[in-house]
Amino acid sequence: MKLHHDITPERIAQLIAIRDAIPGTSAMPQRQRLLEAMRQLGHVTTFEASRFLDIYHPPARKRDLVKAGYQIITAMRDVLTEAGKRHRVGLYTLERV
Repeated sequence: MKLHHDITPERIAQLIAIRDAIPGTSAMPQRQRLLEAMRQLGHVTTFEASRFLDIYHPPARKRDLVKAGYQIITAMRDVLTEAGKRHRVGLYTLERV
């Protein structure tokens, strides 16, 4: 089983810039941050969304976007947390139509 370590400092900086550009804790700005991150970065894991985009429950925000008509592909990925623990997380990719 391959673990992914692609959360580079540059990627974290991009995620934080998106978070800072779209402030707010309600569902709407959280959805906007998730959508913008997928557009800019190609994909976003649920780990990245909660950790760096300040999205409390990424699956709910993804579901909101799907209900709004966005086509989002979900795959699973194993990642290592800062504590060195392996976690299985969702990986969201906005389908280009």
